[in-house]
Amino acid sequence: MTDTILLQGIQVPAALGVTKAERDVRRPVLLDLEVETDLRRSGHSDRIGHTLHYKRIFEVVEDVALNQEHRLVEALGDRIARAVLEKFDADAVTVTVRKPTPIAGVLQYAGVRVCRTRDDLT
Repeated sequence: MTDTILLQGIQVPAALGVTKAERDVRRPVLLDLEVETDLRRSGHSDRIGHTLHYKRIFEVVEDVALNQEHRLVEALGDRIARAVLEKFDADAVTVTVRKPTPIAGVLQYAGVRVCRTRDDLT
């Protein structure tokens, strides 16, 4: 059985782009996270201390997006997934990254969906 914490519609600025000029602009990216963890204890107790704190997960996402440079959306997704797994007791993380209007007037989004498990940290 897998339980999942959903954080959808996160919008944070990111240093993302193939060129340095692109990365310097820090345009917003749209992110969705699915964090797989056992939620039975928190469901039973109704206590925040028994679950993964959504704000803390968001802060990790924001830190990775803002404070590291990423050429590819694939790298940003991978780094976020690994950071969440390193900081929280989660079994797996799926990160969807969408870069709005990467080609003006032609494409609404470009993006990736990255799935990582605890085994990927070794």
